[in-house]
Amino acid sequence: MVELTIDGIKVEAPEGSMVIQAAHKLGVYVPHFCYHKKLSIAANCRMCLVDVEKAPKALPACATPVTNGMVVHTRSDKAVAAQKSVMEFLLINHPLDCPVCDQGGECQLQDLAVGYGASASRYKEEKRVVVGKNMGPLISTDGMQRCIHCTRCVRFGQEIGGIMEVGMVNRGEFSEITTFVGQAVESELSGNMIDVCPVGALLSKPFKFTARTWELARRRSISPHDSLGANLVVQAKLDRVLRVVPFENEDVNECWISDRDRFSYEGLYTADRLAHPMLKGEDGQWREASWSDALEAVVQGFNTVRDQFGAEQIGGVGSPTATTEELALLARLVRALGSENIDFRLRNNDPTFDKAVEGIPWLGMPIADLGKLDRVLVVGSFLRKDHPLMAQRLRQAAKHGAQISFIDSAAEDPLFSVTARMTVAPSVLPNALAEVLVALAKTKELSVPDAFSGLEPSIEAQQIATSLASGQRVAVLIGNMVVSSNQASLISANAAALAKAANAKFGFLTPGGNTVGGYLAGAIPGQGGLTAEQMLSQPLKAYLVLHAEPTLDSDNGARALEVLKAAGFTVALTSFKSAAQEWADVMLPVSPFTETSGTFVNAEGRAQSFKGAASPFADTRPAWKVLRVLGNLFQLQGFDDETSESVRETVMVGGTDGRLSNHIVSGIGLAKPQEGYERITDVPIYRSDALLRRSQPLQETAASQAPRAHVAASTLAGLGAVSGDTLRISSAQGHISLPALQDDGVAPGCVRIATAFNETLPLGSSFGQLTVERA
Repeated sequence: MVELTIDGIKVEAPEGSMVIQAAHKLGVYVPHFCYHKKLSIAANCRMCLVDVEKAPKALPACATPVTNGMVVHTRSDKAVAAQKSVMEFLLINHPLDCPVCDQGGECQLQDLAVGYGASASRYKEEKRVVVGKNMGPLISTDGMQRCIHCTRCVRFGQEIGGIMEVGMVNRGEFSEITTFVGQAVESELSGNMIDVCPVGALLSKPFKFTARTWELARRRSISPHDSLGANLVVQAKLDRVLRVVPFENEDVNECWISDRDRFSYEGLYTADRLAHPMLKGEDGQWREASWSDALEAVVQGFNTVRDQFGAEQIGGVGSPTATTEELALLARLVRALGSENIDFRLRNNDPTFDKAVEGIPWLGMPIADLGKLDRVLVVGSFLRKDHPLMAQRLRQAAKHGAQISFIDSAAEDPLFSVTARMTVAPSVLPNALAEVLVALAKTKELSVPDAFSGLEPSIEAQQIATSLASGQRVAVLIGNMVVSSNQASLISANAAALAKAANAKFGFLTPGGNTVGGYLAGAIPGQGGLTAEQMLSQPLKAYLVLHAEPTLDSDNGARALEVLKAAGFTVALTSFKSAAQEWADVMLPVSPFTETSGTFVNAEGRAQSFKGAASPFADTRPAWKVLRVLGNLFQLQGFDDETSESVRETVMVGGTDGRLSNHIVSGIGLAKPQEGYERITDVPIYRSDALLRRSQPLQETAASQAPRAHVAASTLAGLGAVSGDTLRISSAQGHISLPALQDDGVAPGCVRIATAFNETLPLGSSFGQLTVERA
């Protein structure tokens, strides 16, 4: 630590830190534009010039290292004169369009111009004009003439997003920020460029010209889209959500959010938003109903099924985007009716997984610790798409020397250096882990498990083992693809054994925004109960479906649709008509996360509660209230909660300590490779839940383009096809035709086909054998 004096006050700062950081520690504000605490130092705006004693001229506080005995003046005549001169230069070409700029009211340039700008400009020449560039459907560049060339957006893309998609071209007054060769920005974190821009050069395209910032009411909330649980500020006007921005939480999302967290609100008020309870008549036509009539129909329908066929013919299907309170009441209601058929894990295929894991699967460490690891193995994850901000933390770890390896079936670029990688067919993922375990045992001179005797590790397995053996802070992380697999128990057992041998932390990245919360709420089948996959493949007589769109959210959407249509009585608690009108008998409009209170529990087990940011749309009601009232109408005990907080307390009693556990009790082993072509399935980042699928700006991005069949070059050659040819792909359930796309990241003998699209529904399950031929 070194000691210096800033504006007459002594302060200690770490050696190597900058004057601006020491000033902020002291609470002294130094005006700045290009400096950002999460980005590298550029020192190109010069707004932070300060007066340092014994220095011949003012120095930039963001690029001047502290030294022992340094004396700094941030408000001296010399410093203020330098800052005012810089402001005059910045305003030379800046247009006077604050009244029509969306940044007005929260603009750093506007704020600092009040204190450091002159009342009139000495610059009389014409201001420069910069033509806006196409950055895609999310970012507007119509105001690029406002750019002050701070390069925050450029540095964000390179250092946080991991890809340089924008840069500066030309020099002097002709300099401008642009994309490369006219391409749109496609990073899953691109919206943060809007936040870091200190002026109105980069703006939110969906939000543009919809409201002024001072008109917006602000409420804190939590993202439901992935297991990070990003903290949000939801902004609304006249009870309509108009914008979402990050709320800084260093332990969770730092100061960033992903684009799906930022722009999913665009799906809230679509044409198919369910406004009123609806009943399907005997003629198959839908009609609006009052809440009392609709709830009475639900009670009557379930009582009829229970009386005629037994309570075991009732199933409750939830969603990992439902709040903990909603899932708790769903489970409570279904069990009070006499059934143990309750589940929210719509893509899980392994019915033995619950018995394989001793407790509630979780990350196994705090999220913030991801950036402190020095050796990581990620198994079966489309990391950037499934968990964009966790990928960002690992990216920062990789920049500081962490070695990160992957075992997967489709190698995607994580936008950081990968130490080693094994890309194998889904059916042999357990064997790939076994190879690494054998190689690690040989490296550490440990005994090889009998189940793996005679197994020879590949070169890639040896590289991963060598990396894991050399680390001090090691982790083995299981991705969403593994949890969805029909071999989830075996893969998890092998991975846990590998983690134990490597003295590593073992964790599950977990899908959805509230997987851990769903487990805590007890929304999983009890003794003799059916999983969601079983309920949607073995027809029951009655279903209660909460927040789910089974055709696109479940593993086998086509079969789920058939089963629900064949059921005697089905009730959908949903926000969207199109999610249920094909199969439901009653549709009850319930609130999405922006219109209700509740709790999400993220992958690290952190419970985060929130309130509604806007009043419920039309006749919509919070789902927890609907379920509570249903319990009253069924005359069941335990449905007396008046607030969501009281429901939460019943779930969180005693906290989560002792309930979260990744201890795997099932045995290790090898898997038998499948014959023929295998399907690899990914859930596109903007297709993972009903709200995202209805956000038009997100559906216009490259990540949501129509599905194609990704195939390795060797597999294409075997088919006698080339990239662009149409392939006819058949499964045991149906067939589709898709254009082929050569993708050498896909394991040989496999075809990568996205799910959550209507076009791919006929194929059925996300796993299994395919027949592929050139059309």
